[in-house]
Amino acid sequence: MAFTLTGAFLFLVYASCLVFYRQAWLDMPLFEPDKSFQPKTFISVIIPARNEEDNIGALLRTLLDQDYPAERFEVIVVDDHSTDRTPDVVRSFGDPRIRLITLADHLSPGERLNAYKKKAIDTAISQSRGDLIVTTDADCLVEPRWLRLLSSCYEERQPVFIAAPVAYTDETSFLKVFQSLDFMTLQGITGASVYKKFHTMCNGANLAYSKSVFHEVGGFRNIDSIASGDDMLLMHKMYKKYPDRIAFLKNPDAIVRTAPMPTWKSFFNQRIRWASKADKYDDKRIIAVLALVYLWNVWFLVAGVAAFFVHGLWLTWLIFLVIKTIVELWYLEPVAVFFSKQNLLWKFPLAQPVHIAYTIIAGWLGKFGSYQWKGRQVK
Repeated sequence: MAFTLTGAFLFLVYASCLVFYRQAWLDMPLFEPDKSFQPKTFISVIIPARNEEDNIGALLRTLLDQDYPAERFEVIVVDDHSTDRTPDVVRSFGDPRIRLITLADHLSPGERLNAYKKKAIDTAISQSRGDLIVTTDADCLVEPRWLRLLSSCYEERQPVFIAAPVAYTDETSFLKVFQSLDFMTLQGITGASVYKKFHTMCNGANLAYSKSVFHEVGGFRNIDSIASGDDMLLMHKMYKKYPDRIAFLKNPDAIVRTAPMPTWKSFFNQRIRWASKADKYDDKRIIAVLALVYLWNVWFLVAGVAAFFVHGLWLTWLIFLVIKTIVELWYLEPVAVFFSKQNLLWKFPLAQPVHIAYTIIAGWLGKFGSYQWKGRQVK
């Protein structure tokens, strides 16, 4: 009885959150610039890169093909101690809009950091010319209207921070389908929570923020020793200063696309990295949501083990698993339509056991373990 009551309580709170997120996503209008819009904002696109020789060229080509005045943006690639041909690929473009910064030139000899990416972004901002800082990752691809949409949102709505959508591109295996579904779920929550100002959430592959406000809130000061969090921790610093000037850009042409992790090991390292910053959030609202999700998934583990010893608990466990799946699919459907990934929804129930297990493992190791990222061991 105790397991059933606990499960029922957790489910009701969890389902209420999903109802809220779904309705918020549906309420949020698509953003479309006025047809007469003429960009005035100078944009600095900043790309930290470490051993990305196979990816950086494709990203730079999509940036040079932007439907945005060439004289109103620059691209700054920060090479973070690459051991491959990443710097050579960047130099080969020979375009005056693209600049290469070598991070090692801005560190003391032998200096070691726990947050190289923050240092790379901070270094690039200090040398940037833009009023609007836009960040993405070296393994991403952007749509032709990407900068135009970010600029028009910035000029028309005057936010100090813009979160924008990200999607995975490759769904050729169960692992990649699982990541795409899981990430799409997070993206829907991101958009809904930002739109309703319920809590702060974003992804560093698609961000834009005011350079002047970045400096006003002290940049990465006080969060620069945390390995991850160049996105959400910075977002909350700006939210605390300007709670009514945080925006989510909902438009399919604003989607930044990237490849999922190729192996289970790299996937877990990525998600442990994301989870590692959870207890550093000043935004207690998102901590409460993360705790709810974690406890709900832990319930399935504990109840599943207890079912071997408690008569009838297997049926209760199975019923909760089915209704969990139904509610999550109902929440995810309009988000999948936005990302044009409705064809993946039938595979969602197959991913449930894996999702429960990975949530528990990544959450635990994010707090008490370490992970490898870009060839570095991080605590």
